[in-house]
Amino acid sequence: MKPEMQTLSAEEMLLRAPRHKAFITGSEAVAEAVKRANVDMAIAYPITPQSESMHLVGDLFAGGYIRDYYRAENEFAVLAAIHGAALGGGRVFTATCGPGTLRAMEMFPVWAGSRQPIVCAFMCRGVSLPPSIQPENIEMAFLLDTGMLMLHAENAQEYFDMILAAYAIAEEPDVHLPVGVFADGFFVTHTREIVNLPSDDVQLQPYDPRKSPVPAFDTETPPLRITRDPLLNKSNFISYAANASWHQEILAAAERARKHIGRLLGGLVETDNAQAPILIVASGTAASQSREAIRALRAAGLDVGLVKVKSVRPFPAAELQELTRHAELIVVPEFNAGGWLAREVKATLDQNRRVEAGPRVFGGMTMPKELIMAQIRSGLAKRRTA
Repeated sequence: MKPEMQTLSAEEMLLRAPRHKAFITGSEAVAEAVKRANVDMAIAYPITPQSESMHLVGDLFAGGYIRDYYRAENEFAVLAAIHGAALGGGRVFTATCGPGTLRAMEMFPVWAGSRQPIVCAFMCRGVSLPPSIQPENIEMAFLLDTGMLMLHAENAQEYFDMILAAYAIAEEPDVHLPVGVFADGFFVTHTREIVNLPSDDVQLQPYDPRKSPVPAFDTETPPLRITRDPLLNKSNFISYAANASWHQEILAAAERARKHIGRLLGGLVETDNAQAPILIVASGTAASQSREAIRALRAAGLDVGLVKVKSVRPFPAAELQELTRHAELIVVPEFNAGGWLAREVKATLDQNRRVEAGPRVFGGMTMPKELIMAQIRSGLAKRRTA
């Protein structure tokens, strides 16, 4: 039975509330975050490796932690229905991954375009042929320009903290955008580790839709009072001007999220020995593998540091420019075939020939530390012979 819950601000919950240790999987960490998020509605559809987390969220509904929950008929139906619940002023949660992300792709820019503070967890997996359910995060590349904020968790602890922080960030009146919270499937979702959790009887303060920059739908504010004709009529100048200004406001709202990410999550990046002449820039599970490589390289006498990207949107361009100012070699390991993070880094930095895009593994391949070490040694050898 659900205990009597004490409501806390996000700052109190994340930064000051006492915590206890739990030995849980990443999927369980998602459910623990939702338990404390004071969610009005969650909607689910199973897809591996996301399924377990939403099964556990269903258990939360049975325990009284969520006001409404059901399983929809497919991924698009889930993300469309969760959008409707948000439009009505509810705090909502859902999750998807891989082919589910692609099937429902239309909804992500719709969420952002209507300024809805939806939190969606992604447990990233392969989407390519031949079919693969194995971990890789190519789907993040497809979402970069949908307008949503994107946080990338390295482990279960970050997954828990980022989901709770996502509600506070998304619901800030000067932001009010959807937040995707990403983790690399199986590596995080199905691995058990120690996660520090606040008490079971605390929850976030409820969402107040009256603070939203766009009114919630109700009998006094039906959809036609918000979705105005100029945004739908493509035959005159005013429609283009209205659409362009709204796009600009969404981009500006994402930029305003920076201060809230810094306040609740300690910044858009995390560093270790960032003054080193050799830097690894990584996100998600690739950051964990990078730490292993760095330990071995330091033991071999190389001065190597790490810059972990926690927020992909907004992207930490200024932070990377400053942190890599004196770096001679920058290596970007990734769990995807396309190298989307390396492209972002190269587009951000001057003298981007310093950037080695790789190693990249995908389709469920692991990334042994030796791959990262070999990429660094190859990059150093090229620079000695240039």
